[in-house]
Amino acid sequence: MDLYLFKLINQFVFKWFWLDIFGKFCAQYLGYVLVLFLFLFLVVRFRKYWKMVVQAVISAILARLVFVEIIRWILPRPRPFLENNNVNLLLEKAGHIHNSFPSGHAAFFFALSTAVYFYNKKAGILFLTGSFLICLARVFVGIHWPSDVLAGAVVGIFSAWVIHKIFKSST
Repeated sequence: MDLYLFKLINQFVFKWFWLDIFGKFCAQYLGYVLVLFLFLFLVVRFRKYWKMVVQAVISAILARLVFVEIIRWILPRPRPFLENNNVNLLLEKAGHIHNSFPSGHAAFFFALSTAVYFYNKKAGILFLTGSFLICLARVFVGIHWPSDVLAGAVVGIFSAWVIHKIFKSST
């Protein structure tokens, strides 16, 4: 199933120039846009959103640097282009990290987005949409399996939920 979904998504690389550009942008740079918007919350209304930003940052760090690393140590999995010769690889940069399960990007940005969602539903939906595009693009460009990004999203959502519960119980 993973290989089937991967090929279904990755087959469109090099078909349309605009799709390749959009895929590269989402896979590499859309995350910076999300982080920028997160910090704009502080600039616009610091008193209202400082707790949200702190929770989002802690959730993202917990997801990426703790949970993802533990899972990668227990369940190492090579990236698609290392395991399969028929990958349309659009990004060369990802080759220095060989473990792909779970996706660190998915964990980080879904944790960030879920934390935002707990405070502001409308902004949270936009952030979650951006996180989904990042994940889809990372499969599209050939550096993650669909199960990598799905597992990363679950790790991120769980991390944000845990941090939200901890903050909620301390107030």
